[in-house]
Amino acid sequence: MPPRFSFHWTWALATLIACGAFIGLGRWQWHRGEYRTAQWAAYEAGGESRDATAGELASLPRYTRVRLTGRFDGEHQFLLDNISEGGRAGYDVVTPLMLDGGGAVLVNRGWVAGSGHREQLPQTAIAPAASSRAVIGRVGALPVAGLAAGHVAPPASGAWPRVASFATEADLAAALPYAVSPGVVLLDAGDPDGYVRDWRPPGLEPARHYAYAVQWWAFAALAVILFVVLNRRRKPKP
Repeated sequence: MPPRFSFHWTWALATLIACGAFIGLGRWQWHRGEYRTAQWAAYEAGGESRDATAGELASLPRYTRVRLTGRFDGEHQFLLDNISEGGRAGYDVVTPLMLDGGGAVLVNRGWVAGSGHREQLPQTAIAPAASSRAVIGRVGALPVAGLAAGHVAPPASGAWPRVASFATEADLAAALPYAVSPGVVLLDAGDPDGYVRDWRPPGLEPARHYAYAVQWWAFAALAVILFVVLNRRRKPKP
């Protein structure tokens, strides 16, 4: 005989709640994917570099490619700790750039591997330039910690370079003997005087978020299927 369908309202309510949660999580991941897609589009649309001054950086859209002219201040550098690349621990090297037109900006020159010993810092010296040069990079930001506990500002005094961990622009500016304008430049991979520079928008790639969204929706469909299958009962034979 064909099976009959019967269920308890408790299980129906639990299935309904689970489906609602799975669908909501899927929608959230899908929206994150759209947001990340917009970020990657902005990054790819950085286009040709444009001349910029120190005061303009903070008002330019993120990932805009800029050209600045000046000299690196190799005597005052920061090593941003707890940055990994390819599974290896190391530092991002941030060096102020003294601009010909006046002012200074922070330039992230890329990632350098650590020595394995905290007391032995990597060599990041940059020779004094005989003349100024053009520096090309993207408008970016300093690395951000996943937890507030990871934030450590650089010491206010002591030898250079100074080590910090997920410091803010204000933290670095306070340690310098001169003012720097808001904004950080991520040095282009093809520009000299840099280290490993695999810049990309932070976080997961858009495709990962879309895949997670489909996965959550599949869980919702599976919950419905299980509810139907588990509540089908065959009528007993007479």
